[in-house]
Amino acid sequence: MSQDPDTWRKPPFIANPLLRWAVYLGALAYFGWVAATMPIDWARVAQGIERAGRIFGGAFPPSFERGGLLIDGFLESLKIAILATVGGVALSIPIAFMAARNVAPLPVFYLGRAIIIIARSFHPVIVAIIFVKAVGFGPFAGVLTLVVYSIGFVAKMLAERIEEIDFGQVEAMRAAGAPYLSTLVYAIFPQIMPRQIGLTIYQLDSNLRASAVVGIVGAGGIGATLANAFGRYDYDFALAITIVIVAVILVSEAISGQIRKRIA
Repeated sequence: MSQDPDTWRKPPFIANPLLRWAVYLGALAYFGWVAATMPIDWARVAQGIERAGRIFGGAFPPSFERGGLLIDGFLESLKIAILATVGGVALSIPIAFMAARNVAPLPVFYLGRAIIIIARSFHPVIVAIIFVKAVGFGPFAGVLTLVVYSIGFVAKMLAERIEEIDFGQVEAMRAAGAPYLSTLVYAIFPQIMPRQIGLTIYQLDSNLRASAVVGIVGAGGIGATLANAFGRYDYDFALAITIVIVAVILVSEAISGQIRKRIA
């Protein structure tokens, strides 16, 4: 049975079959070489499996006896996330306008983009280590870390939204002789406000998750409580903390998802 010549076929990733198979074989050879040359100490892996068994054996059942310490750590994470979101979003708005090519002069655009690139270049744990060394252990280092983390995401997304606005409103206000600040307030802000609200809610949710991670290196919050529990070999309490972290993040994800749907 002959195939209908009008039937559409998805074109191959690489049109030349010889080149296509050469790429496939090269990729397989590369991954094989990486697996063969990876320095893995199998004796240590075997010992690690035994240690993992002891850890999981000591973690069950989880212990919630020190609920007050757990609640204090969680509330500290919540404070860190809220302060970092407020500070990060407040700084992200002017940086986003600086990084939007259609509203910023070229030198200001490059400066804004450089700030965003620097903020996005490092993992929050690395930034947390730097701030812990700079300002000491505690939640203040966590707030500063997540402010930088917020700028890297919110400023980038908001700058892209500013570049997508309907520029006719801006040109109309400029033609009427409106000053720059009035143009921002009445022609640009109304167009980006829904995206800004959605980004703020998402970043609060993201900062709550990240606060549990940066606390492990001493930046406060529930992560610091978790790190201390592992340091004291209190694996049952560490499991209780982990359960609470997962439960809180699930609840916050559900709440933020509903809010974003209503805004959209």
